[in-house]
Amino acid sequence: MESKPYTLPSQSATVLIGTQFGDEGKGKLVDYLSDQYDIVVRYQGGANAGHTICFDGKSVVLHLIPSGIFNEKCVCVIGNGVVIDPVALLEEIAKVEELGYTVKGRLFISHNAHLIMPYHKRLDALSESNAQGGQKIGTTGRGIGPSYEDKFARKGIRVVDLLSPALLQEKLRDNLAEKNKLFRNIYEGEEIDVESMVREYEEFDKLMDPYITNTQLYLNRQLRQGKTVLLEGAQGCLLDVDHGTYPYVTSSSPTSGGACTGSGIAPNHIGKVIGVCKAYMTRVGNGAFPTELLDETGETLGQVGHEFGATTGRKRRCGWIDLVAMRYSVAVNGITELALTKLDVLDGFAEVKVCNSYMLDGKEIRDFPTDHQTLSRVKPVFTALKGWMASNAAARTFEEMRPEARDYVAFLERELEVPVTFISVGPGREETVFR
Repeated sequence: MESKPYTLPSQSATVLIGTQFGDEGKGKLVDYLSDQYDIVVRYQGGANAGHTICFDGKSVVLHLIPSGIFNEKCVCVIGNGVVIDPVALLEEIAKVEELGYTVKGRLFISHNAHLIMPYHKRLDALSESNAQGGQKIGTTGRGIGPSYEDKFARKGIRVVDLLSPALLQEKLRDNLAEKNKLFRNIYEGEEIDVESMVREYEEFDKLMDPYITNTQLYLNRQLRQGKTVLLEGAQGCLLDVDHGTYPYVTSSSPTSGGACTGSGIAPNHIGKVIGVCKAYMTRVGNGAFPTELLDETGETLGQVGHEFGATTGRKRRCGWIDLVAMRYSVAVNGITELALTKLDVLDGFAEVKVCNSYMLDGKEIRDFPTDHQTLSRVKPVFTALKGWMASNAAARTFEEMRPEARDYVAFLERELEVPVTFISVGPGREETVFR
């Protein structure tokens, strides 16, 4: 019997990841690119991420639904690597529908995704509020960490459990028996009523049922049929639980490797990895930040860039772009091209600085230290570039941009050895230079 020839995967999947500490402007890029892809997939994180999209004079923040939902031709998938707060998800679905967009039939939720329960959110808030000084991580308090803890302790409740009332009740009773001991004995707080939670989550089953599917199977079938897939990460590489500035990290893997485990798509389907970076740098919450500016320049970056968290409203810490960290992100993620966002925030600066190396104990280093203790001791070495002191918002080609702005982009490309193919010159969807 003659065997069938092996057909190589199409490599028609693209991963889009944040290269910094999150908040790089991934939502705008996904929204911009979504008309070029059949499917957009969110593969990790939870409602702790906020992707802001500006179009038609509106500014919309999405926390769980992929940013491609505003392109009616695009199907959106919430993958198995995401932890889902049913309350937040249903509110977000309603918000998108109020804006006139169809969600049913266009949004699919992995049956293997884990759920964020009310006890996760309470534990998150209590743990953070009881932490001492430097032990505070600066979490959003949305229950993300405790939900992932239960997942890896094999105690988690998954979306598929909603389809089996008896199993759901059993798991809820077992989990609450343990969590209520913590609330009562450790935090001296009120217990959570088991019966009311059982009723609440049985109701969620009815509301979420139309969206639940085996997304791993769905995505692989679509890829075999020649469909294109864009995998959208939340947070950023430097917050990855394995590769970030541990312990000041998120609880999942925003890196390109996490895209495979969080979606069920194999690595050989991925043809491109797009890294998104701000033209400067921000960080929210605690943790080392070598290029942070604790002066008037930092305040100006924050004010001009509207640097407040889309999820929490917290003020973001601001600094110049860090190419030591960026080189690390390029290597860890296998980035093939870069998208530079918020270049317009630098329009008013006569001089723009770039960190290209660190000083550590009197020696210059160009490699990024991933242990937090060492990273906290480095001092940035800056290169000063001439600013452009004008807006590029009307530019639609690279040649139409100010010469100094082009020089800035060219400097980043030379140092990182990766092409910059997308430049955001303003917040609007159309204020974009695509190379």
